[in-house]
Amino acid sequence: MSEDHQSRFDRLILLVGRLNYMWTNTESLLIHLIAGLSGTNKDVAVIIFLTLNTTRARVDLVERLAKMEGRPADIRDPILERTQRLSKLSSIRNRYNHCIYSFDAESGNPKTILMRISDRKTDIKLGREDTVDDKAIKEIEDIVDQLSAANRDIWKLIKQLGFPI
Repeated sequence: MSEDHQSRFDRLILLVGRLNYMWTNTESLLIHLIAGLSGTNKDVAVIIFLTLNTTRARVDLVERLAKMEGRPADIRDPILERTQRLSKLSSIRNRYNHCIYSFDAESGNPKTILMRISDRKTDIKLGREDTVDDKAIKEIEDIVDQLSAANRDIWKLIKQLGFPI
């Protein structure tokens, strides 16, 4: 691998690491929403959060708690807005976490190979490949920035609602 190719790969790996850090940090804020919406303390909410082993399950729980009968719209709606925002951001994170990496021999660009089987009517498709070019790098950088903004926004809401910190 040439030095230029190594540099591109290193940039990608650092960005994916930052993406994962921001994701984990932001997803953990659901703990405070679970505590506040369920009327429990943070320790109990941590146990609930860790028992649910997917982001989708954690978001579903928060959304269902927010939608419970009698929940005021001024609590429900801002929470749903934030969980929906988080769900939209999860797709790119999943793309870069559930893949293996290789290199395009000609361009030197890293490639992702999705670690998922797509079942078709009569066959299966394995490992969709995508090139990680400058456009893809910019997309990851944008998602990291959006996660950072979402993190600050969720913290602000948690404090505004007086949920356990």
